[in-house]
Amino acid sequence: MARPLPDVLKIQWPEAAPCPPADTDAALDRAAGLLRAGGIVAVPTETVYGLAADALDAEAVAGIFRAKGRPATNPLIVHVRDADMARGLAGTWPRAADAIAAKLWPGPVTVVVPRGPAIPDIVTAGGPTVALRCPDHRLTRRLIEKAGRPLAAPSANRSEAASPTTAAHVLESLGSRIDLILDGGPCDRGIESTVVDCTLAPPRILRPGPMSREQVERAVGGPVVWPDVIDADTAPLRSPGLHSRHYSPRTPLDIPAHPAAHVSALLAAGVRVGWMTRDAADPVVRKLSAARELVVVPMPESPADYARLLYATLHALDRRELGRIVVDPLPAAEPWRAVRDRLSRAATPPPPGSPATPT
Repeated sequence: MARPLPDVLKIQWPEAAPCPPADTDAALDRAAGLLRAGGIVAVPTETVYGLAADALDAEAVAGIFRAKGRPATNPLIVHVRDADMARGLAGTWPRAADAIAAKLWPGPVTVVVPRGPAIPDIVTAGGPTVALRCPDHRLTRRLIEKAGRPLAAPSANRSEAASPTTAAHVLESLGSRIDLILDGGPCDRGIESTVVDCTLAPPRILRPGPMSREQVERAVGGPVVWPDVIDADTAPLRSPGLHSRHYSPRTPLDIPAHPAAHVSALLAAGVRVGWMTRDAADPVVRKLSAARELVVVPMPESPADYARLLYATLHALDRRELGRIVVDPLPAAEPWRAVRDRLSRAATPPPPGSPATPT
């Protein structure tokens, strides 16, 4: 017998209110009870929606991997209420992690530290380190407090798919595979957290995100390494988001050097195209946009605004039954690095013979 779809409970907490409304608190109580019982719950954060389970319960965490179809080699980020909870999960607490927690938490930055004995192997992909984050979403922090547990919470979507930034994205991707969805509205940041390996000196950024290298360097009071290439084939990984294919829409995605010419060629071949462009006012783009088989999506000039809309745009284009999504190349400047990272992984084709390989 098929499982029913999960309930979707709206949660809110007006900024001026000292406590959340009664219906929101009741929804959090229900979610906390499910988490303590080994269930999995989709929760909002400022980055993307996470699929949460009790991080100290190996069988509950296994439910995340089953629901997502996630490979066991891909570690999870553990979400904590505050730095005190984080320190209790670490084997040791490096100086860089202490500085980041003191100056940038709660926020969209994850620290990788030596793993403490309470963390199950499944959370860290069997590795000696654990990734910890205190989310800048007070309802999610209140849920952690109510559950009395740290929460392992990767993005609430099928493995390799575009991350969810709304509760509707979660429901569409995971459906009856999960127990409950807490709907906190659209995510503010729109892409996953910056991940910093604090076990090294100097610290090393493993995954770019909303928190810039400059912000991390100011927090730690020194240089932070940002390597051009990270070997994602070496196990165990210390951070999620390192596999070459990730964050991918169902529709094949291209980032051509000359997007107008590429779009023209696709249209000439009879392909329906969605074009994410920052040059929608350009005469060439406007001329091409008259084609019935082309959907032009103007994208923001600001990297932060672009990031906020990225996954929502990919989800929307996926619903248009297109043959291809085309994205303009983005600036090489560092503020665009996180968005470029997500798009380059989204554009990586699946391995030959994979079920996701286009036919």
